[in-house]
Amino acid sequence: MLPRLRRFAIGLCGNPADGDDLCQTSLERALANRDKWRAGTRLDSWMYRIMRNLWIDQGRASARRRETFVEEDAGFAVGGEGAQEAAVELSMVDRAMQALPAEQREAVLLVMVEGYAYREAAEIAGCPVGTLNSRLVRGREALLAILGESA
Repeated sequence: MLPRLRRFAIGLCGNPADGDDLCQTSLERALANRDKWRAGTRLDSWMYRIMRNLWIDQGRASARRRETFVEEDAGFAVGGEGAQEAAVELSMVDRAMQALPAEQREAVLLVMVEGYAYREAAEIAGCPVGTLNSRLVRGREALLAILGESA
């Protein structure tokens, strides 16, 4: 479960360093409160909920403002031609994701990246399924618009 939690944390925070910090803090919180987890319930959903709540509590907005991106030329020195294109595309998607409002980014990460069903994602996000669906639709549309401008 750790790679999935780390991927979600990095997606929320926008960079690996803050994502790793969030992941570690979430694991510490879960271990300290392991008696509150109910057997028979989904451990991964419980962990995502802890992580989401910590992210909100810690005010990750300041971490996103400090985020910097690698210079455009830096990607051309690594790997082959296909690797360069993949790195540029991944960078464009990452930038587009970070441009989304936090609620839309969270919905896109939970459903499109982590593969949660709408109901499970809504439970993790602490909102009704309709609200999650609305955030997801707006997030997808925004991503397509942003990435369409980049092409």
